[in-house]
Amino acid sequence: MDRKNTSPQGETARVLVEFLEVAITSIVFLKGFYPSEAFERRRYMNVVVHSARHPQLSGYIHSVTAGLLPFVQKGLVERVNVIFYDNEHVPVEKFVFKIIVNQSYNSKVEENDVEFALRAFLIKLTVAEPLTKPLPSGSGWEVTAYFRALPQDSSNKEAQMWVPTDTKQWLQPPDITPIKSMSSEPLKVQLYLEHPNSSEPKNLGV
Repeated sequence: MDRKNTSPQGETARVLVEFLEVAITSIVFLKGFYPSEAFERRRYMNVVVHSARHPQLSGYIHSVTAGLLPFVQKGLVERVNVIFYDNEHVPVEKFVFKIIVNQSYNSKVEENDVEFALRAFLIKLTVAEPLTKPLPSGSGWEVTAYFRALPQDSSNKEAQMWVPTDTKQWLQPPDITPIKSMSSEPLKVQLYLEHPNSSEPKNLGV
């Protein structure tokens, strides 16, 4: 990619998608979903993070985040969720990245400023475990993306990669715990936790 000819939105999307790959891996490590041996420590944005050693795990996270790139660039992605669910596919906990990429911004993007702002999210994630809930046995997880609008060419290869999720939805508004937010034009990101409301029915049915 010739970065000299990259739009502010394209440059921002590239940095954000790379960050999301690292952040999602950090979340999966944080939840203890796999043995610690499945990860290795490395530095990213001058923060010690964990990367997945297993090719299938790292490949899944990479393909999901890389697949978001064209949609993030166009401002179509509203939220990226890492959802942990029980053995009946009912969500137990969600890590939510709410994203806004300003489409009217046309000045030069200071990559260092964006990276510095995103770096704070990775630091926060390393101490976020007390905010989370333990997972029941038989749990699973997935990454979902919520789009502001469907891509105009929904027949293209990138769009076809995204399919509806089988995970059930909560019936009540969730309890929200903020973790971190940032604003560095043209990018705004919020990260927060969602947990089921205490009045949420225990059995959501099919």
